[in-house]
Amino acid sequence: MKKTTALLLCGALAAGMLTGCGGKEEEGKTFTVGFDAEFPPYGYADENGEYTGFDLEMAQAVCDLEGWELVKQPIDWDSKDMELSSGAIDCIWNGFTMDGRENEYTWSDPYIDNSQVYVVAADSGISTPADLAGKVVGVQKDSSALAALESEENAALLASFGEMTQYADYNTAFMDLEAGGIDCLAMDIGVAAYQIESRGDGYVMLEERLASEKYAVGFLKGNTELCEQVQKDIYKLYDDGKVKELADKYGLTEFLCMEEYK
Repeated sequence: MKKTTALLLCGALAAGMLTGCGGKEEEGKTFTVGFDAEFPPYGYADENGEYTGFDLEMAQAVCDLEGWELVKQPIDWDSKDMELSSGAIDCIWNGFTMDGRENEYTWSDPYIDNSQVYVVAADSGISTPADLAGKVVGVQKDSSALAALESEENAALLASFGEMTQYADYNTAFMDLEAGGIDCLAMDIGVAAYQIESRGDGYVMLEERLASEKYAVGFLKGNTELCEQVQKDIYKLYDDGKVKELADKYGLTEFLCMEEYK
């Protein structure tokens, strides 16, 4: 009898410990977002060295709704697939283009209507893509701008360049543009607008755009449960006005496209 009672008590204690651990695990759930730390205004380090940006603040707002801890994980953009497939990150949320990648990830609905544009010095004398013949054009590695330039549609344009230089991040590319190392930079319109505003009136976007695309949150293919949970929270934040508040803060309001997908 004593042995039976002791076993029952041990079982109850063990169950209690497991329940306690399970509760703490749920309370301490993390949500790890992979992002390019050199991609303002979506993800970057501020003057205090803290990671911030439109996408990271959106991710934080989702975590606040769920009671999760946000882990901001900077990644090399050309290693993003390895980071995702290894489980090192839960999603890629950083101005991530879904066009042409629709079957490679499980996607949220689009939230930003983005375009690829050309940025040049205001006094460069370059006003159309045709003027880039013989010029040096910069682009980020594994970016949408690179994919657009290497597409069949733009084969003649690419062939006309004197050279195309690829960069790990756009901050470095802009420094090269400032120094005269390149004549033009092909990039996302939201990033271009941010960079131009932060540098004054010395740079302009060409009127003719390179390509159009949409941003969404990319999850590992098949991870529909987490994707749907995050999507539900994003729409709640949209209805509550939080998305517009952040878009206004980062100068992205005109690019929001969530209403058409709700």
